[in-house]
Amino acid sequence: MRALVIDDERLARRELISLLDKYENIEVVDECANVEEAKEAVNKHKPDLLFLDIQMPGKNGFDLISELDAVPTVIFVSAYDEFAIRAFEVNALDYLLKPVHPERLGDAIRKLEDDTESDNEDESNEKLTEDDQIFLKDGEKCWFVSLRDIRLFESEGNYVRVLFHESKPLILRSLNNLEKRLDPKVFFRANRKFIINLKWVSNIEPWFNGGLQVTLKDGEKVEISRRQAAKFKDLMSL
Repeated sequence: MRALVIDDERLARRELISLLDKYENIEVVDECANVEEAKEAVNKHKPDLLFLDIQMPGKNGFDLISELDAVPTVIFVSAYDEFAIRAFEVNALDYLLKPVHPERLGDAIRKLEDDTESDNEDESNEKLTEDDQIFLKDGEKCWFVSLRDIRLFESEGNYVRVLFHESKPLILRSLNNLEKRLDPKVFFRANRKFIINLKWVSNIEPWFNGGLQVTLKDGEKVEISRRQAAKFKDLMSL
């Protein structure tokens, strides 16, 4: 698993990299001191995992996540515990406090391995098409719904909200994992928060910074990020 270590303190980076040396399944491919370096490294190395500090000069760790279209698995490493709730709201796998204790790092790596095994099980399954029906459960309510009727998937922390008809149930699943099961010719990753059903798109217009804004048949508007806009144009062109 390819990892980046992102921290403005060189000694903190060195210490964490040293602790990670014992894990044969983790390969640290680069280290970064700030968000701008990290964005370049993510584009270059396409890592599976980020060990990410929060408070850094200029932009912080949450800024980095907001500026990435596809976010790798994130383990936050911070000297402060006050950001823990927000960290899990952005789907962080774990939150380690500095100084990082080897035992606590081991717990995070085991959680990572469990998560990876779950992903591999998902990838072994065939892609779901728009003709497939899926079972959804939210609390005491259950649905058996055709994928063609689902217009939008929206990430909410560790959950995904599924929008169809008048219903909006929450399911315990990450948007990244869900994307792997869906037919990319029908369900398009608009940005880090939304997957849209292309059959529900009724209008497209240019948006800020080279992005696009699509309007769905129910009137919902979703922004397609600049990077995803290029993929969207290729997908929808002759």
